[in-house]
Amino acid sequence: MSGRIRILVGVAVLVGLGVGAWFYLTRNRESTDDAQVDAHVTPVAARVGGTVLRVPVADNQPVEAGAVLVEIDPREYQIALDRARAELANAEAELAAANANVPITATSTSSGVATAHSGVEQAQSLAEEAQHNLDAAEARLTTARAKVSGEEATAARDERDVARLKGLLAKDEVSQQQYDAAVARSQVREAEFALEVARGRLAQSKVAQQVASTDLRTAQTAPQQLAATKARAQSSEARVKQAQAAVGRAELDLEHTTLKASIKGIVSRKSVEPGQVIQPGQPLMTLIPLEQVWITANFKETQLEDMRVGQRVKVDVDAYGGKEFNGKVDSIAAATGSRFSLLPPENATGNFVKVVQRVPVKIVLDSGQDPDHLLRPGMSVTPTVYTR
Repeated sequence: MSGRIRILVGVAVLVGLGVGAWFYLTRNRESTDDAQVDAHVTPVAARVGGTVLRVPVADNQPVEAGAVLVEIDPREYQIALDRARAELANAEAELAAANANVPITATSTSSGVATAHSGVEQAQSLAEEAQHNLDAAEARLTTARAKVSGEEATAARDERDVARLKGLLAKDEVSQQQYDAAVARSQVREAEFALEVARGRLAQSKVAQQVASTDLRTAQTAPQQLAATKARAQSSEARVKQAQAAVGRAELDLEHTTLKASIKGIVSRKSVEPGQVIQPGQPLMTLIPLEQVWITANFKETQLEDMRVGQRVKVDVDAYGGKEFNGKVDSIAAATGSRFSLLPPENATGNFVKVVQRVPVKIVLDSGQDPDHLLRPGMSVTPTVYTR
């Protein structure tokens, strides 16, 4: 009986020592198997549509930044670029012509006002002169008519010209009185003709005066004409900028016919082949940079009491037989994982059951821990955080 007691005591001592050793080894440590390797997954999508000419990469192929991934038929976009450049050249020519018209319009309108003022003054002077000539012609006609009696004036229609009577006077075939009457009648006719001419010139001068006034009013619109010319120049400048933007867009579209890797990484999920017609925004493949991997560990909320940023971490990777990697706590998520799910839990239903929540913790590896890029996104790991 005493031997059995000793055995039981020995077993109890061993169990106690084992429990004590376990507590000693696991104290100030927090571990979880709900963790995996994460990395940036960069989708590669088409910026323009068209027929695929060449795909020089394959699935799981490592590529450098700037490597060609997909080539799209560029002919349609080259034609669009040529058309945009031609429209730009036309717009620039129109702008040059419009800018040249601005100083020409400014000079011509300013000189036009002065010319119009001078024309108005000249027309006014001619009108005054024509009125004076008309008055003088009327006076001469009145004087000439006063020299001719009623009968002589009537007989003037049957008389010949003064030159014929002058010859007859020299031969004493007509009297001096008849000759003087003929001269008087000729002077009347001349005065009447001069009066008609003076009236015609007065009418012409009035018309010229009206034309000059119209020209002056037109010339006085010079500021508006200059403003319109400047507005046309500004409109041409806007068309040039619009054409420049169209050229830039066409150049960008042509550049996007060649898709290049923006980062160094591994090609994954390639879904494009030569001859395929693709649309803008269509996913073609993904790039995963294995130089930038980290661990996302979902710790229970009860494990976060002593966990802090910067604490040392040991990471065991299931795929490599427990191979350990060293790292540190980079950050702790601002909410539990369930809060980021598609349908967050609703606890205000009256059927609440308390469930321990898990909080994502980001763990980054120390420099040089994975030179061969063995860690791949999605691998299961077991991180252990040393809280002290």
